[in-house]
Amino acid sequence: MRHRIKARAPRDAAAPRVFDDADTLSSFSSDAAHVGGGFATGVAFPRTEAEVSALVTTARRVLPVGAQSSLTGGATPRGDLVVSTRSLQAIGMPSGGQVRVGAGVPVSTLQQHLAGERLFYPPAPTFEGAFLGGTIATNAAGPYTFKYGSTRPWVSAISVVLANGDVLDIERGAVSASPAGRIDIERTSGDIVSVPLPSYVMPDVVKLSAGYFGRCEAADLIDLFIGSEGTLGVIVEASVRVASRPRRCVALVECQSDTQAVAVTRDLRLHAAEAWAGRGPLDVAAVEYIDDCALAVLPDEAFARAGVNRPGPGAALLLVQIEFQDDEDASLAAFDRLLQDCGVRMSPRVAVVGDERGARQLIELREAVSAAVNALVGAAKAAHPAIEKTAGDMIVPFEQVLESIAVYRKAFERRQLRYAIWGHISDGNLHPNVLPQRLEDVERGREALLEIAAAITALGGAPLAEHGVGRSPLKQRLLRELYGESGIEQMRAVKRALDPEWKMSPGVLFPER
Repeated sequence: MRHRIKARAPRDAAAPRVFDDADTLSSFSSDAAHVGGGFATGVAFPRTEAEVSALVTTARRVLPVGAQSSLTGGATPRGDLVVSTRSLQAIGMPSGGQVRVGAGVPVSTLQQHLAGERLFYPPAPTFEGAFLGGTIATNAAGPYTFKYGSTRPWVSAISVVLANGDVLDIERGAVSASPAGRIDIERTSGDIVSVPLPSYVMPDVVKLSAGYFGRCEAADLIDLFIGSEGTLGVIVEASVRVASRPRRCVALVECQSDTQAVAVTRDLRLHAAEAWAGRGPLDVAAVEYIDDCALAVLPDEAFARAGVNRPGPGAALLLVQIEFQDDEDASLAAFDRLLQDCGVRMSPRVAVVGDERGARQLIELREAVSAAVNALVGAAKAAHPAIEKTAGDMIVPFEQVLESIAVYRKAFERRQLRYAIWGHISDGNLHPNVLPQRLEDVERGREALLEIAAAITALGGAPLAEHGVGRSPLKQRLLRELYGESGIEQMRAVKRALDPEWKMSPGVLFPER
């Protein structure tokens, strides 16, 4: 591996039009976090890396924005020029297990493109309307992380426009940190920029979207940009690995308690490990969890659409996705025995291979939880405009999942807060959400999340799993508490080396000082 990379100049191009009309500016004033007060100085829609370079070179402040699906305010401008990636739509044919994709291609479009070749992109987030570039910028993850991992290992190459307009073409395995933990970048001007990689120790968890990738043995340059949330450059194109599309069924399992839900998930994980090693038939790709509080906020029609009855008090639902390589009957028989051994009373609702409509109905039940919670927050916000979504994105080693659920409940209930918990239980990644009724619930909810984060970190987990940090004051505080002030200063050193004018996504991840 080399410890130096040479930047190149983009092809000549004039900067594209910058829109500053009220309607366009308004449409980019916020993201999915619905944080108020956003405003842009202009919005541009570059179609090539050269146009991105021309915009970045001349702008004072740049905010790259994808599908505006950020849950952290990371796509909410604060006086920036918004560079929308939606027109970076190039997409190639898969070859050699990889495909080249523009940053503005929605993940759903990529999946449709791959389906004709019986392929798919495994680390897709739950919201497949997200743009590929945004998922790389946040090291996003989704329901299949348990089997396939998060975004980072699936990215094999990226092209990035730096703050000075230069372009880096980075291939995985080509450029690594020196023994001193530095990587040198030769600009087109001939100047050498020495980038010091952070030396903090990152939590050992399967999902992490918590600032810059730190120094480790043979740290790869590509990993520094993955998860950097647009603060080091604009990702314009990427080569990602793809996998064969499996045959898959979806099952909805009703458990009597959190304890039983965790026990079922534990056994599913064990069976999956055996299947992956070629010693068993039950290949589980993902297990999703919905707690009793989350089920309580779902309308009756959500259960009717899924074809299931509303569970009783204290129950939890598991959404299990099973993949088949050979004998479907053997896999489902093993699944049925597992449920019986765990004492599950109700027969699962199963959408078999080929029942796409049934599978979608079950998956939509899980997705209806976040929609119902957001509707409740929106209704509260209508009465009290200062109310904000107050939610966590926590992950622990799976062995600590049951204890983590108890931590969430205790922190909320001690403050007499309504809440809901759901998420990717097979990864140990759950989302505790406050259901605010009054403005003071938001402040108490933040206090609870800070308490929860400290406990989760003590359990060997992390408080920033898959949604990133963005401009959220709460999440920036969690990042600071995770790595300490010295860790934040190490990130600032990286940014100063690559973006000395603090041009790219200023205020995202951490303040300048």
